[in-house]
Amino acid sequence: MKSTVFVEPGKVKVVDADMPKIQAPDDVIIHVVRTCVCGSDLWAYRGLEDKAKNSENSGHEAIGIVEEVGSDITTVQPGDFVIAPFTHGCGHCAACRAGFDGACQNHTDNFSSDVQSEYIRFQHGEWALVKIPGKPADYSDEMLKSLLSLADVMATGYHAARVANVKTGDTVVVVGDGAVGLCGVISAQMRGAKRIIAMSRHEDRQKLAMEFGATDVVAERGDEAVAKVMALTNNSGADAVLECVGTEQSNDTAMKVARPGAIVGRVGLPHEPKIDMAPSFYTNKIIAGGPASVTTYDKQLLLKAVLDGDIHPGKVFTKSFALDDIDDAYQAMTKREAIKSLVVVD
Repeated sequence: MKSTVFVEPGKVKVVDADMPKIQAPDDVIIHVVRTCVCGSDLWAYRGLEDKAKNSENSGHEAIGIVEEVGSDITTVQPGDFVIAPFTHGCGHCAACRAGFDGACQNHTDNFSSDVQSEYIRFQHGEWALVKIPGKPADYSDEMLKSLLSLADVMATGYHAARVANVKTGDTVVVVGDGAVGLCGVISAQMRGAKRIIAMSRHEDRQKLAMEFGATDVVAERGDEAVAKVMALTNNSGADAVLECVGTEQSNDTAMKVARPGAIVGRVGLPHEPKIDMAPSFYTNKIIAGGPASVTTYDKQLLLKAVLDGDIHPGKVFTKSFALDDIDDAYQAMTKREAIKSLVVVD
């Protein structure tokens, strides 16, 4: 089968690989239909974090057809169309029951990787997989894109809004205009925010943010951005902030634009030095967040919202590629020619 490997910074490629096999009773083998490139995949690709050459790829978002199941699997069967979340919760530990399956206490091997392939081995599939009604052929390409977003970015954007406790009437700032940030805009609107300030310097992303429900756009960065947000909020600051980047500057901005007592929902993969907690102490600002509760959100509300046509997160996929052209998909995002690259496998 075809599978993607990380060759070196600036290069991934498709190689011939062995078909995955059932290795544990709760394994599921999935024939991938759609996958994609995540912003977090670009950290190693850009050489910003260490990763071994010619190693397993970090891709972790997919939808596909169940091919084979382990002996403990009762919730899905061969032929089922499923979302393969990037996190693998168990559904019954204390964290999962509280709705934090992204930090499942029973599964230490809790994250997907190497899913930019024709077939994948999904571990702990009994509870974590999310069944989609029907078959891929029942859906338009646009709907398949939205369904794929539920494997990570839409659920991650929603996680930021949930842990920031966005509620009806709130003013929300979304830091980051990538796919997760844009899905954070959708999520803030779903939860009733009255005003949504999207921080974005790129015209295509600004337009999509406005389409998704943003009421204002701030293009500045750093102290200028903070001053602009404070001016927009009568120097009060935001009721909730969604931090969807993970850099030192994005976290600094998020903390500064939050009003006293606000919650900063962090879902940007951290790539910053240690945060000075003193400012948050003296302003009673709350910091929350981490890996998204993909299965919980998909099952509770996001899958239905997509199927009902209430939200259209698939619009974050602005370019499509064949699996054989996977490096082009990475390059398109690296060069900001695509907000998010879709990879059509089958």
